[in-house]
Amino acid sequence: MRITLAQLNYHIGNFEANTQKILAAIEEAKNAGSDLVVFAELSICGYPPRDFLEFEDFIAKCEEAMHAIAQKCNGIAALVGGPSVNPQVEGKRLFNSAWFMNEGKVESLHHKALLPTYDIFDEYRYFEPAREFRIIRYKGKKLAVTVCEDIWDVKADLMYTVQPMDQFIKEYPDLMINISASPFSHKHATARLHTLQCNVHTYGIPIIYLNHTGAQTELIFDGGSVAMKADGSVHRQLAYFKEEVATISLDELCDLSVRGHAFRIPSKEKGVHDALVLGIRDYFRKLGFKKAILGLSGGIDSALTLALAAEALGSENVVAVLMPSHFSSDHSVSDSEEMVKRLGCESHVLPIHHIYDRFGHALEGFFKGLPFDVTEENMQARIRGTLLMAFSNKFGYILLNTSNKSEAAVGYGTLYGDMCGGLSVIGDVYKTEVYQLCRYINSLRNVIPENMLTKAPSAELRPDQKDSDSLPDYALLDDLLYQYIENQKSPDDLLEMGYDEALVKQTLRMVNINEYKRIQMPPVLRVSNKAFGMGRRMPIVARYLS
Repeated sequence: MRITLAQLNYHIGNFEANTQKILAAIEEAKNAGSDLVVFAELSICGYPPRDFLEFEDFIAKCEEAMHAIAQKCNGIAALVGGPSVNPQVEGKRLFNSAWFMNEGKVESLHHKALLPTYDIFDEYRYFEPAREFRIIRYKGKKLAVTVCEDIWDVKADLMYTVQPMDQFIKEYPDLMINISASPFSHKHATARLHTLQCNVHTYGIPIIYLNHTGAQTELIFDGGSVAMKADGSVHRQLAYFKEEVATISLDELCDLSVRGHAFRIPSKEKGVHDALVLGIRDYFRKLGFKKAILGLSGGIDSALTLALAAEALGSENVVAVLMPSHFSSDHSVSDSEEMVKRLGCESHVLPIHHIYDRFGHALEGFFKGLPFDVTEENMQARIRGTLLMAFSNKFGYILLNTSNKSEAAVGYGTLYGDMCGGLSVIGDVYKTEVYQLCRYINSLRNVIPENMLTKAPSAELRPDQKDSDSLPDYALLDDLLYQYIENQKSPDDLLEMGYDEALVKQTLRMVNINEYKRIQMPPVLRVSNKAFGMGRRMPIVARYLS
């Protein structure tokens, strides 16, 4: 038997485009002499469709597309992920299913059992878990088909803990097939490898794991689909962050006399870089926008955002606006101009000191006798945000937000100022990681001036301002934030780990009282296992840890 792995980039709700992609892959598989072609979880509608699943018309379009695909499955079979209607009166209305198509029709449906309800996932909101498990018998082989978390023994639907493979193995299948929608985080590829190897070692048979690639708003899917032998070695692994269609021989996959190669995992810097580039590109492409705009301050965050955007969209589609104020240093402007020159993107210099002065005069009677403080600092940020949004409105650009995760965590940003935008590019990247990514980019192409990498971080909103005036050293701060946000360590845990008590109280208080700011941030491209946004849902007015 020959099996084709079709790792594709889908568009949520774009049934015509998704169907055409699937049909093109089926035709390619036919030309390669394949017997079966495998697609990802919920591939027909894109993942995650969320509350679109509550629309009857949406489900009808899914089913219509599925039956149209099935009609083309002559001389070849296909496994395609999509929702299916639960025929029972009780339970949720839908299943998350793998549709097995053969001989021009849908032969069987195979439902997901373990429904994730953690972090970014909320599948039990929509789907009923499977209660029955059926082997697919095809071309003299027995195939055990599972959907995503059905091979993961963690954090799934605790109300239903039967492991599907424990049921399938009783029928001695020849192959496990897992269709998945597994988003990228910089640690997830290692966990994925562990899960796949645990399955092949536990059940003694090979596995085909098929993942999405592409981005859907904040979620980025890295691909990395794999055909793994029963000894845990890799027979074939598909590319990361790219579409790829590849055909393998099941006989060769099952042959343990020839050992495969090791599972490839990109470095953290390469993985995050490639994920962010894909996230920007797909956000624009799938929304139908072409050009991006951002404020280029001379600092490292906007420099990184500009470099990523230029790579994702092309330098000709990125506009940088330099908006110096009374407090901007000369090198901030010159560094920005140098970077723009290296990239070749469009740029404009729009000083704001006259606008700032007019704001000050308008408020002078109200603020008379009061000292300069964060009010005047924020006025500058909001002037810049207003000007950037004017460009965005007038020319149809998408404004890219340049705030990093460290700043967003502690509220070191101005609402309706430097926190505005249509997409937060590096909002899941800590400040120390920003420097690492910039070094990585410069190792590929030297576009970020060295002075941007070496000067002390500053918002430049008052004379001689430094981030260190208000925040702990970023190396220490980021480590503490990581333990609290990603690892969810409590204050007592952090003290036991050796962190200073005053630092813990100060940092956690800043994190918790600034939830109201983060809830108003644009969508954040997710590259960690706990990003701000849909995967971290915190109350705004709580007093816990405050």
